[in-house]
Amino acid sequence: MITLKIGGKAPDFEVNNQKGETIKLKDFLGKKIVLFFYPKASTPGCTMEAKNLRDNYTEFTKKGYDIIGVSADSEKRQLNFSIKNELPYNLLADEEKEVINAYGVWGPKKFMGREYDGIHRTTFVIDEKGFIEDIITKVKTKVHTEQIL
Repeated sequence: MITLKIGGKAPDFEVNNQKGETIKLKDFLGKKIVLFFYPKASTPGCTMEAKNLRDNYTEFTKKGYDIIGVSADSEKRQLNFSIKNELPYNLLADEEKEVINAYGVWGPKKFMGREYDGIHRTTFVIDEKGFIEDIITKVKTKVHTEQIL
């Protein structure tokens, strides 16, 4: 589970986005980042969260934030999710779970009495120098922007 702390250095990564482009955290130095992890593209909660961030994207950019979503979905699934919901930000296709494990968001979950391993919906706010400013573990998908800003 999450071992990263507020004030600590955010782990760097290098993963393809929904368009097959390589995305590295260090390329965003000088910008604030909202790095949000979600269980699965095109599921109801994940769609709600992605749309909430999309609907407030202009507000984020005005405040100097860039948004990056991460799940273990394939590039194709991420691309379809992005197009269908008109998402203006990068979605990382972390099929190997490199970023997911580096940020400690993979672990045991329970749903309807069933236990399984999966991604815990978590958001990391990273400052311009690459340090973690905030960690949100109790994400409210409908009002996630309010939680962040």
